[in-house]
Amino acid sequence: MPRSSSKQKKRISADVYVFAALMLVSFSLLLFSTRSFVINIRDTGLSLFSGVRGTVYAVSSAVSRTVLSAKELIALRREYNKLLERITRYEHLERGAAEIRAENNRLREQLDFSKNLSYKYIAVEVSGRDPDNIFSAFVINKGKRHGIENNMPVIAFQDGMQALAGKVIQTGQLESLVMPLYDQRCFVSARLAHERYDGIVEGQGSPAHPLLMRSITKRARDDVNTGDIVVTSGMGGVYPAGIIIGRVSKILFLEYETSIELELESAIDFSRLEYVFAIEGKSE
Repeated sequence: MPRSSSKQKKRISADVYVFAALMLVSFSLLLFSTRSFVINIRDTGLSLFSGVRGTVYAVSSAVSRTVLSAKELIALRREYNKLLERITRYEHLERGAAEIRAENNRLREQLDFSKNLSYKYIAVEVSGRDPDNIFSAFVINKGKRHGIENNMPVIAFQDGMQALAGKVIQTGQLESLVMPLYDQRCFVSARLAHERYDGIVEGQGSPAHPLLMRSITKRARDDVNTGDIVVTSGMGGVYPAGIIIGRVSKILFLEYETSIELELESAIDFSRLEYVFAIEGKSE
């Protein structure tokens, strides 16, 4: 009895396998033969392939655009740097041209001034300051070889006015030192241009300080006014007469003094001094 039951179970299992195989074959035949079946394997494969191809194309296009954009950015950066360099060169050229025009205007002004000088002169350029600081001197670019001598008066032309700048105190072969008016060792015989009172002008050691005119008679008190012009008197033989020194900026008076003093504003702005003229003491 047990042996017959095991055979029966094997027969049932075989029947099940056969049934399953027949169902699988039937389903496959139905799948490939029925047009109305929902799933179409060919369309499904095409859709899957199209999706993969679209994704690959999108990725490759994005990579290509990124590479091209990077190249364009590098090229634009190079062009930008070139344009910046060109603009910088143009700015330098423009500044250089402006400086040349200004220099030409200054030289033309000095040339026009030199034509009207009534003295023999040597035109020189201020090239530096006294390296030893013995005087508050400035250096000019000509010396003995060019005819410069000690004690030659030095004048300048600024703002349409001819004025005294100082005198030569030391000469070399190619350069010389000029002691300016504001030096404490500089003394100039001077007079008020209109009132004709005489005095001595001296410096106070710095262009920021006014010049002092001393030894003016007390009687000049009522005649002197601020703004009056002071010129060289010609006494002493160093400075020719009539060269402008400056203008009266303040009148100093003490009751117990026998003379008055004047503070003068120099006619020369020494911070802008570039060109000067060394002249001989006698006029032509």
